[in-house]
Formats: sequence, C-alpha cells, structure tokens
Amino acid sequence: MIVELGHFCLILALILVVGQAGLAFLAVSNAQNHHWMHLPGSLATGAFLFVLLAFSALTFAFLHDDFSVQYVAENSNSRLPDAFKFSAVWGGHEGSFLLWTLVATGWTLAVAMFSGQLTEDMKTRVLGVLGFVNAGFLIFLIFASNPFERMLPVYPQDGSDLNPLLQDFGLIVHPPMLYMGYVGFAVPFAFAIATLWAGRLDAAWARWSRPWTNAAWAFLTLGITLGSYWAYYELGWGGWWFWDAVENASFMPWLIGTALIHSLAATEKRGVFRSWTVLLAIFAFSFSLLGAFLVRSGVLTSVHTFAVDPERGLYILAFLVVVIGGSLALYAMRAVDVKSTARFSLSGREAMLLANNVILVVTTAVVLAGTLAPLIYESLFEGDKLSVGPPWFNAVFVPLVTLLFLFMVLSPYSRWRSTAVSRIVVPAIGSLLVSVVLSSLFFWIGGASFEPVAWSYVTLALWIVVGLSWDMANNLRNKRDRIAALFGRSWSYYGMWLGHSGMAVCILGVAATLYYSDERDVRMQPDDVVVLSGYEFRFLGVDQIEGPNYVADRGVIEVSMDESPIASMYPEKRRYLSSGNVMTEAAMKPRFFVDLYVALGEPVGDDAWAVRVHYKPFVRWIWIGGALIGLGGFITLFDRRYRRRRQVREEVALEGAV
Repeated sequence: MIVELGHFCLILALILVVGQAGLAFLAVSNAQNHHWMHLPGSLATGAFLFVLLAFSALTFAFLHDDFSVQYVAENSNSRLPDAFKFSAVWGGHEGSFLLWTLVATGWTLAVAMFSGQLTEDMKTRVLGVLGFVNAGFLIFLIFASNPFERMLPVYPQDGSDLNPLLQDFGLIVHPPMLYMGYVGFAVPFAFAIATLWAGRLDAAWARWSRPWTNAAWAFLTLGITLGSYWAYYELGWGGWWFWDAVENASFMPWLIGTALIHSLAATEKRGVFRSWTVLLAIFAFSFSLLGAFLVRSGVLTSVHTFAVDPERGLYILAFLVVVIGGSLALYAMRAVDVKSTARFSLSGREAMLLANNVILVVTTAVVLAGTLAPLIYESLFEGDKLSVGPPWFNAVFVPLVTLLFLFMVLSPYSRWRSTAVSRIVVPAIGSLLVSVVLSSLFFWIGGASFEPVAWSYVTLALWIVVGLSWDMANNLRNKRDRIAALFGRSWSYYGMWLGHSGMAVCILGVAATLYYSDERDVRMQPDDVVVLSGYEFRFLGVDQIEGPNYVADRGVIEVSMDESPIASMYPEKRRYLSSGNVMTEAAMKPRFFVDLYVALGEPVGDDAWAVRVHYKPFVRWIWIGGALIGLGGFITLFDRRYRRRRQVREEVALEGAV
C-alpha cells in the first residue's frame, strides 16, 4: 500500500508542477491580478512535499525488504547492511532519477522561499520555467522510469544485490552532492529564460542569479571531488582521473559553470557580457541534461552508467532538444539587440575574465569532442571502434588549462575598466621570482629529483598563491586599522581567494602525483619484502574474514622505513555471497604528504599472491584543493548583497554597473 501511495504522490506532484508552469504564464500575462503570482510558489511547495513522500515510500520499501517491488529486488538483498539499503535507493536508474527529481523540486522550493529580493513578476517567471523543467522530469520518471512497479504474483524472496562497487560510503554522499550541482544549474537557466521572456536583459538578473549559480557550482565541485576520491580507493587502480566518458559528463557542465560564475561577476559589476552570460547559463544546464542522456541512454558502457534502455535515452534526447532549441530560439529573438555601453581595455579585469571564458568554452568543446567522437564513429562505421583516451585528452587539455592558469595569475593585478600594463607586469614578475625561489626550496627540502615540467607547475601553483597574497597585502596598504580592513572585505572576495588557492593546491598535487608516483606489481610469499621509495612492505600472509554479506581473503602487510614501523595494512579480496562477485578492496595509509596504497590481486600458487603497491606523493592534495574550491563557492553565499530583501530596479542596477 505504501508503494502505491508513493506512485500516487508522483502523479500528484506532476499535476502540481504543470499547474505551477501554467499559472505562472497566466499570472504574468494578467499582471493586474497579483494574487495569481503567489500561486506558483505554493504549488512548488506542494510538489516538493509529494516527491519527498514518494522518495520516503521507496526508502521504506528498501529498508523493509519489499522484494515485490521490481526495483528493490534488482538492487538490494536481505543481507545488505541498512546503510547500504538506504543508499541503494539511488543505486540504480529509477531510484537515482527519483533522487534527481527530488533535488530539482527542492531547488524550486528554495527559489520560492529565498527570493525575496526579486520583483514579483520575475519570481513568477522563474518558478514557471522551473515548473516546466520539473514537469519534464516527472513525466520521464512516471512513464519511463517508474521505481514502484510490482513483480506480482511471483517475486524473489531475498532479492538480487546492490553492485558491490556501490556498497560503499561513497554512494551515500557522492550522487546527492553531484545531483545538487547538476540539477542546481536549472536555477540560473530559469533566471536566464525568465529574463529573456520578460525582455529585460539588464545587469540586475546577474545579481539575482549569482548566488544560486555559485551554490550549484560549489555542490558540483564537491560532487566531482568526492567521485574522484571514491574511484581512487574503491577501484584498486590507484588513479584519480581516467577521462572516462561518464567522468567527462559531469566535468563539462563544471567547466561551463566555471565560465558562468566569472561572467556573472563581470555582468553584475560592470554590465558587460550580458547576452554572453545568458548563453552560458543556457549551456550549463544543457550540458547537465547531456550528461543525464549519456549516463542513462545506454550509449556508454561504464561502471558509472545506470541504464541500457535506448527508449529512455530517446526521451531525454527529445527533452534536451526542446530545452536547447526553445532556449536558443528565445535567445535569438531577445538578445540580439542587447548592447553594453560599458567599455574596457585589453588590460582591464574584464578582458581577463573574457579570456577565462573563451578558454573554458574551448576546453569544454575539446572534452565534448573527445567524448562523443567514439560514439559518432561507431554509429557511422559499424563494427569499428575509435579509442580516445587519456593521452589525447592530456595532449589537448593540458596546454589549454595551462594558459587558463596564466590568466588566473595575472588577474589579481588588474583592475576594472583599465589597468596600466606596468601595474600588471612589474608585480607579476616580482611574484614569479618569489615563486621560483619557493619552488626550488620546495624541491630541495623534499629531496625530490628535478623534473622540469613538475617544477614548472609547482612554480605556477605558487605563483597563483603569491599573486593572491600580493593582492590582499596591496589592499591593506595605507590602511590605519589593518585587522579591520583584512576582515572587512566582501565574502565574495574571500570565496574567490579560497577558490583560486584551492586550484593552486590541486595543481601542486597533480604535478607531484604524476611525476613522482611509484608503483610495482609483485609476486609475494609470506615474509617477502618489497622496497618502494624507501618504504619497506613486508607480506605476512593472508587470512579469511567474514563481513555482513561477504567473505574475504585479507592480506596482512607491515610497512616500515629505516626499520621503524609505520603501519599495518589489510587489503582484501571480497566475494559477495548473494551475487558471487569478487571485488578488490584496497588498503591505504594516508599521510599529509604521501599515500601508501596496497591492492591484493589473485593467488599465484605456493601461498603466493599478486600484490600491487603504490607510493603516491601529494595525491591527497588534489582532493583537499577540490574541497577548498567548493568551500570558496559556498563562502560567497554569505555576501550581504545577496541577502537584501528588496526589489532591484533596472535603473539602479545599470547605474551601479556603469
């Protein structure tokens, strides 16, 4: 009965979001009746509550082992621990899209509740666009991906099982965080469409849209970071990014979103790039939908994908065409006549942000081409396959982002409108010299061999941080109360500072990991020792252990350096009882400057096992940097400009921009 109630709640939610979109259109068409403008917000609240009830009903079915529900039977088992039964709710296609829809209606509710600074008609238009988008999601969920279908009268008593790769804490936190970013880009998309709909493409919409964009981008940043870390420790291969097509599906909207948050800053502060910023908002959400199509259509084969049903993919593709086609048609009608009156020189900060945008868009196009090329080639030449792997991506992607980082270095020295070239070049060269000295000291103290490319990127990372520090120090110069001046900047400034510093930390971690990692695949018997980068790994043998729903061979490895013990490591080779699948569970000894990583392979006779040992310097800094970048995005939300509960008139916005 509860399952049927959940299905009924989805139908009610669909009725409400259709009413939300329809009433919004009627309300702005009949602006005389202000009471109608309050209705879309109320309907958005009801839609979220009904989707939440549906999600709760599916969760109840999982926790109570209701295997008469087909989705539960396919993705759970009676032996599965309760924590994984809960995360199994979104472990497959149908449940994950229910989570997607819950997040979408949640973002809509947030807009309805926390947009007091919007004009009444603009808020109504935004909610109308979000209602249309949510209607598309709910139609797909109910008619093509219903998670509440029964298997009556015959159904399995214990269920199948959740994919062993997903029986991890990563499934609990990674998809919700990723979806908060993916779906969150629907909000700036709705602001952009509402602005075009109203025909008022002014700088005010950038102020309205900016906190929502920053929040979605921050969530997506943390989601990608968590996914990278999860793959690192779960898959047993010791890597942090492999240019997998599904990894790219989340990376492309992040790249466009990064361009969007910088373009919004220029539009808000100077009134420039207005039509371009709207276009970026449209494409950020469009790339999110493209990612959903790639993951759920069956066109990709990956451990990350959910569905292999082309019919579902056709619906998403049709919805994507409607969204992109309709948005671009409206953009063509409304934005073509928009011209900015603000002017800036090639040395102004606006030019730096424009260069940032161009490089990010080109980079996204490169990733898109590399992701879709094999699919297009295979569809044109049946039986033939085209491989586009890490070597190609690295060869094209790395030079582009290196150029992007150089503009990131120069940006703190520039000012709005125009900056004397000497005011950029002189402090930039001074900061570079300081960075060269610090980088050289870094390698000398660490005792690392000199690798020119690694040294260059470490210098670049330090150059970014030194430039940010110079900018902060320059702002404190000639201030009587420097402590008050230090803490008196806007939260947006601190968020920018932290985000760019996080990027520098990532660069340092990637450079050190790529050029100084070491690994060995060895055959080890009890008491065998392998030495890797000064660490001694002694294999003591294998014992058997039992988990809640698996049995495992567990290796025992003692790690020491200079005869001083450091850690005991226990890599496992698990066999899951329900499915019989065998999975590798790597063991790690995380340290601030280095990770020691061991994976247990297959037995090779005479009590010997195949063992892979890794030495990963600074690999953890990659995810620390990602966390700092995401935190920087969240910090900007505390900016007082976004908490003013007032209406922003177009004239005031334009005066402040120019």
